[in-house]
Amino acid sequence: MIHFEKVSRVYGKAEIRTEALREVSLEVQAASFVTVVGTSGSGKTTLLNIIGGLDTDYTGKVEVASKTLKEMSDKELSQFRNKTVGFVFQHFNLLEHLNALQNVSLPAFFSGEDDKTAIERAEQVLVRVGLKDKLQSRPGQLSGGQKQRVAIARALFSRPRLILADEPTGNLDTRTGEQTIALFESLNSDDGLTVIAVTHEEFLFKNATRTIHMEDGRLVSGGPE
Repeated sequence: MIHFEKVSRVYGKAEIRTEALREVSLEVQAASFVTVVGTSGSGKTTLLNIIGGLDTDYTGKVEVASKTLKEMSDKELSQFRNKTVGFVFQHFNLLEHLNALQNVSLPAFFSGEDDKTAIERAEQVLVRVGLKDKLQSRPGQLSGGQKQRVAIARALFSRPRLILADEPTGNLDTRTGEQTIALFESLNSDDGLTVIAVTHEEFLFKNATRTIHMEDGRLVSGGPE
């Protein structure tokens, strides 16, 4: 599913040069549930951004779903992000004036998909994440955990094969965070999705297939498999 070969990412130049990734080599098999842990600045988010095609300014080779990202045009990368990858962030990034159905189906607005079909699929994924009774609710009417579930439903909307989650429990209390992690585990085990989650809270991911530890832009454990 994912192949990294001596991937490095540098920000800045000269005396303000920062090595975010240092010759990282990594293999992630399809249908894995992988957590990435490490202190702030260890390179976790950079790793995720490169996997998701959000950052292409790196050296080395990256393949995701049999595609070499460096060889893809901007249009192809956009299609890759839309169809292959679902993103979940610490901040929910929901539009306050839209209800849950509208927030989830928003990607269809940009792709020109039929509104009725989009709303039907949005309802399906909201039911999948346990929000059958919140379809018409706006973000201001939802708890933090419910907002994150809407965000997860939005990530599932385009039927991706890969979910990338960056600190998905960062704005949640422990109990709600554990419920969110249980949902990721279900998406992995029941739906066969590959899930890669960055976190500071390693204890929340007891059932991950694998844990990768990062430090100063390097993998210190959990490397190539």
